[in-house]
Amino acid sequence: MPLTMAKPGETNTIRMITGKDELRRHLEELGLTAGERVTVVSEIAGNMILLVRESRIAIAKTVASRIMI
Repeated sequence: MPLTMAKPGETNTIRMITGKDELRRHLEELGLTAGERVTVVSEIAGNMILLVRESRIAIAKTVASRIMI
């Protein structure tokens, strides 16, 4: 299921990331890789705040829909 379906406060493991190579590379640079634990902190105005490797990052829901958990 896509990360957009996760509830705030929920921690999940990333299974895979779909999309173009450029997008996958960008997410990898942010620390979002297969096998990594990710926690949804909140959802605000079409964006998601995530906790990954003890860092908070914000991504658009369209990008989050490419992250499968």
